[in-house]
Amino acid sequence: MSRKEDYQFIETDTNALVSQLISSYEQITGVTVRPASPERLFIQWIASVIVQERVMCNYTGNQNIPSRARGTDLDALGELFYDKTRPAAQAARCTMRFHISEAQPSAILIPVGTRVTDKENTLIWETTADAYIPIGETSVDVMIQCQTPGIVGNGYAPGQIDTLVDVFPYYSHCENITESDDGADAATDEEYYELMRASEDAYSTAGPEGAYIYHAKKVSTQIADVVVNSPSPGQVNIYILMADGTIAGEEIKNAVYEACNNKYIRPLTDYLVVADPETVSYDIELTYYIPRDTALSASEIESAVNAAVTEYVSWQCAKLGRDINPSYLLGLLMRTGIKRVEMVSPGYTPLRDGRDNTVPQVASVGTITITNGGYEDE
Repeated sequence: MSRKEDYQFIETDTNALVSQLISSYEQITGVTVRPASPERLFIQWIASVIVQERVMCNYTGNQNIPSRARGTDLDALGELFYDKTRPAAQAARCTMRFHISEAQPSAILIPVGTRVTDKENTLIWETTADAYIPIGETSVDVMIQCQTPGIVGNGYAPGQIDTLVDVFPYYSHCENITESDDGADAATDEEYYELMRASEDAYSTAGPEGAYIYHAKKVSTQIADVVVNSPSPGQVNIYILMADGTIAGEEIKNAVYEACNNKYIRPLTDYLVVADPETVSYDIELTYYIPRDTALSASEIESAVNAAVTEYVSWQCAKLGRDINPSYLLGLLMRTGIKRVEMVSPGYTPLRDGRDNTVPQVASVGTITITNGGYEDE
């Protein structure tokens, strides 16, 4: 459910208010107010003050409605819901492997807070717990998190974080062995409002479908869609789709599992699985034609067509089970000023949404081929 436009509790039309004040003044005094008279100028000033007050009253009223409140006003309304606080920005995480030059007769401590970075020193990461390289071993794996919260820490490929900042005894080298993930920016007003609504299901444990969805989405603002089903008695499968249309990485899936598998959330009889949805690939191949009498240049139309295709790709992969629908693409293209489209692909393809306890599907774009067919007469 999208956020709503502000509701107007009080009329703020200045001209209507001025007319009303002039009419009342003339009735009370018996004096006709002329266009340039001092009385009219005074009335217009009074009207401007009244309208400003009305605008503030409208604003105040809207800040008391969750679907219209913004910023700290929306935060204050959180106490009306189960989810009382806006999700803050969280740091990206990944698994780091530390090596020493040779096995030692005693365990080697890697203290919590040991810092690492990449070759360019772009971001600093730190270990989240003490770790020991056991006796006779030469390496240990430990979780690290970025010191800078937000999505900025996501996407560091294995081996990219490889520089130690705080050296410890017998250190040899280090590298991340998983891609960094789970970083998220603070929830926007839109995201927090949706989470507030979803949190109403959380007054129960995570038994209801909506409660599992809420607890999964609460893990990260980068989670766009969640499908929950039960293919067999006692088993609960959770499927996650990220905001960029990709399937969740291991760090996000682990975080969702930990959140939903909490003993105070998961019903005792549920066996929880965080699984991957199935991707269905499609290609885009089309030729568009431009009307000869158009007022737009060919380059302007080309940019608009490319933007329409980009918008379609984002829309198509934004929800689990969304059918591959070329009609939506056609509608976007026809708003760009072109005359017509010859579309080779995609064709309409229904996708599973997982509600029948099957694995949900999500569309994934393959190749994109856009051809300018030139000008045509109407």
